[in-house]
Amino acid sequence: MQKLRSVIIGCGAIFPMHAASIQANEYAELSAVCDIRPERAEKRAQECGCRWYTDYKDMLEQERPDSVHVCLPHYLHAPVSIYALEHGCHVLCEKPMATTVEDAQKMLEAAKRRGRTLDIIFQNRYNPGSKLIKETISAGTLGAVRGARAVVCWNRSEEYYHESGWRGTLEKEGGGVCVNQAIHTLDLMLWFCGKRPAAVKASLDTRAHAIEVEDDASGMITFEDGTRANFWFTNNNCTDSPVEIVLWGENGTAKLVGDKAEIQLNDGSVLTAQNGDEVFRYGEMKNYWGFSHVRQINDYYNHLVHGEPLFVTCKDAFETHKVMCAILTSGRENRSMDL
Repeated sequence: MQKLRSVIIGCGAIFPMHAASIQANEYAELSAVCDIRPERAEKRAQECGCRWYTDYKDMLEQERPDSVHVCLPHYLHAPVSIYALEHGCHVLCEKPMATTVEDAQKMLEAAKRRGRTLDIIFQNRYNPGSKLIKETISAGTLGAVRGARAVVCWNRSEEYYHESGWRGTLEKEGGGVCVNQAIHTLDLMLWFCGKRPAAVKASLDTRAHAIEVEDDASGMITFEDGTRANFWFTNNNCTDSPVEIVLWGENGTAKLVGDKAEIQLNDGSVLTAQNGDEVFRYGEMKNYWGFSHVRQINDYYNHLVHGEPLFVTCKDAFETHKVMCAILTSGRENRSMDL
């Protein structure tokens, strides 16, 4: 069968996760890449054996791709994704969905209007440990979730923010630790709890960096049934400690540390799962991204070719996006936010 023509817009740090996954997929071929820096676009194109562009609109016009991977700074996610959707392409966009709820909503509307698939990268839902916790809760084995806690204690240097030209800025990054580092953890905690969030009360601070956005955040999410989920996210730790999520259920406790899940039930039984030895080779990458981009990208193309349901949908991403934006508004305006 003829493979789907795929292109990548943005040749930065996350590029290898998408390029290697496309090249390994039986249904897709990487036709071209694009970056405003010609030297970077050309380098990536040589690595992948494809064409390169510096203007994504020219690329879409010339290549007529079936699928577009958006790997750009946050403030470009919405306008570029919408442009691609309006020009008949399916879109797989990196997180976060956008910098505002309004822009994220416009992305959903464009996908629906054009009858195209829009998906957002939340690869950690595909990890075996994440799936074990969700399946155990969904099956009722853990019992009703009574509470949850999420902690992200990482380190980001001053250079990290200032070398990019967009990180650390309110307009272009949209937020700090909540948006860039902790959004995957927030997404997993919300997904595990499986309840509708009702309100958020958060505190934000910029403690150690000369930036416009938060490098520290803490707060509480209250769900409709009164369950509470507490969180603490910081980029001011001395190192990147493993992410931690804990859920207390009627029948036991579930804990995710890094990619390892351990569920201790009140009857004494213990369930565990984590990524195994099957490590996919992306090339240049950061370990804390995990290895599940290829799992989500395979899922995405299986959906496009065979119509199989997506494991993570754009509507799932939108629900997490709304909570993330509420956390930012609550912290900036020092008030509780209803959801």
